[in-house]
Amino acid sequence: MRLAVNIDHVATIRQVRKAEEPDPVTAAAFAELAGAQGITIHLRGDRRHIQDRDVELLRRTVTTRLNVEMAGTREMVRLAQSFKPDQVTLVPERRDELTTEGGLDVMLHSGSLEGVVRELRDSAIDVSVFVDPDLEQIRACHKLGVPIIEINTGKYADNWKSSRGAAELEKVANAARGARKLGLRVLAGHGLTYRNVDAIARIQEIEELNIGHSIIARAVLVGLERAVREMAELMHSPRS
Repeated sequence: MRLAVNIDHVATIRQVRKAEEPDPVTAAAFAELAGAQGITIHLRGDRRHIQDRDVELLRRTVTTRLNVEMAGTREMVRLAQSFKPDQVTLVPERRDELTTEGGLDVMLHSGSLEGVVRELRDSAIDVSVFVDPDLEQIRACHKLGVPIIEINTGKYADNWKSSRGAAELEKVANAARGARKLGLRVLAGHGLTYRNVDAIARIQEIEELNIGHSIIARAVLVGLERAVREMAELMHSPRS
């Protein structure tokens, strides 16, 4: 299973002071040196953390795989076609949210998403959609010709210590199995930490986890390279 490190919150620290550091481009290089097999960023409409300049430089310097999360707007499609990341992940986006709050409602927005998916794929960009662990939403992705999904693990992450944790984990596992049966590649992420990642890492159908906040938070204390290595070790040696 691959680890893709989301470096948004390196940029968050920078933007608090509108300064030049810490630079997310440098952070991406350290993450890759530590074993990250992908770099993920979210280019938001309000540019609250990642900036266009970051995407441009990361496209030049990332040696693994660059995944750009974005809303399926005309502005973002145009930028993706310009920057040409390896992958675009379509996500819902509200201006007043602290972080992405749930999966994209593909069934509701299928009409507008169809053209976005087609344009991105015609530009030789892999397309993923961030969805809740719901088989109907996953089938809708398949109908749109989306080759990759990222399953939202947020509810599992919120409840893993409670009586609901097992049920939320089973939803993720069932969604991953259902997606693979449809021929989709399966990624997962959101809210995963050093304490709850092991159960998700045991789901064989998931090939990559996207993890950001927990790694960057630990990096503040122990350094980014160590934080990335520790997460990768947990993923590759999950507790039984």
